[in-house]
Amino acid sequence: MVANSSVSHRPADTQSSVGVLVQQASAQMSELVRQEMRLARAEMAQKGKKAGLGGGMFGGAGLLSVIALQALGAAAIAALTLVLPLWASCLIVAGALLAVAGVMALVGRREFHRAVPPTPQGAIDGVRADVEEIKERAHR
Repeated sequence: MVANSSVSHRPADTQSSVGVLVQQASAQMSELVRQEMRLARAEMAQKGKKAGLGGGMFGGAGLLSVIALQALGAAAIAALTLVLPLWASCLIVAGALLAVAGVMALVGRREFHRAVPPTPQGAIDGVRADVEEIKERAHR
């Protein structure tokens, strides 16, 4: 009779421990999701800063192109006309200004592409690793 009472206790203990385990797993999953969301938020903020820098460089390239064409263009052309014909002076100044604008556009493009794609890749990789770990542990 003592053996029967210990046998009848085991299913209750097993069910209780399974319930506790499920509760712990649920709490851990909730914490894991919160941590992954914090990671995704931080990663997106970093990528947003890079995209902003790239966009700013593109804007700066455009603004400098306009300012340079207006301010330096006229002065450089006027100076070169002292030694060269007017048409040659215009071509030289325009080529130099376009070269500077091209360099700025390339730098801006590089910064912009560093931020693309705008997905939190580190957080996504972390979630995938977590899912794989959970799958492995569930099979054991």
